[in-house]
Amino acid sequence: MISAWAAAPVFAEADKLAVGDLILGARRASSQYVKSNTNLGIILLLAPLAKAALDPTPAPLRRRLRNVLKELTVDDCRKAYTAIRETQPGGLGKLDRHDVRDEPAITLLEAMELAKDRDSIASEYCSDYHISFTLTYPALLKAREKCSCWTDAVVQAFLTVLAKVPDTLIVRKLGIEKAKEVSIMAKEALDAGRPGSEDWKKAHANLDSYLRSDNNRLNPGTTADLITASLFVFFIDKGYNEFLKEGMIIWPE
Repeated sequence: MISAWAAAPVFAEADKLAVGDLILGARRASSQYVKSNTNLGIILLLAPLAKAALDPTPAPLRRRLRNVLKELTVDDCRKAYTAIRETQPGGLGKLDRHDVRDEPAITLLEAMELAKDRDSIASEYCSDYHISFTLTYPALLKAREKCSCWTDAVVQAFLTVLAKVPDTLIVRKLGIEKAKEVSIMAKEALDAGRPGSEDWKKAHANLDSYLRSDNNRLNPGTTADLITASLFVFFIDKGYNEFLKEGMIIWPE
């Protein structure tokens, strides 16, 4: 929450800042108050979305987003690389060419192309946010219809995505087989019962306990970033007032 509060003033200047400036500025603002990496993936996903949301072109958000991604520059890449280096995210690895530790000579979109097979955030850049618009956002809307509060709806959408898309943060840390194992467990938690029921709560608590084991290395952080992007799309698409409609509340009573 502190990270979001810190990054918000940077995003409020999105009409004046390039994508790279948003990424680096929001990350540095967050790091003044929070020393761990809480929101780099979120910032990487939201920066192009913020620019697309402000584009006055009369076209769907995803089409405007496509235009933003196509116009990314080498300078955007340089600033994004700086933000990544300063954050030092887990399981980063090293490339022979165009490594994040080197001075880039390619655009940010071209850099994401090199990482798209091993990172869902990079894959989003290269597919006009395919996961966000065809899986994550629809899952959020569906969960919103079934759940009595937003907290449960977000968790339900999170598990829906995790069950179908192995989390690439887990892949980088522990390998694809462990990530697939977590996806299977997410599917089992989804099938445990009606959202909000006692069986559902018990299954989710057990999964939560498991994901926190092993010094938190099983944290499905990339999935959380994708869910945040879908919430952003919801606010742009539906407006904030929709957040409170139909008896939905922000926090459970």
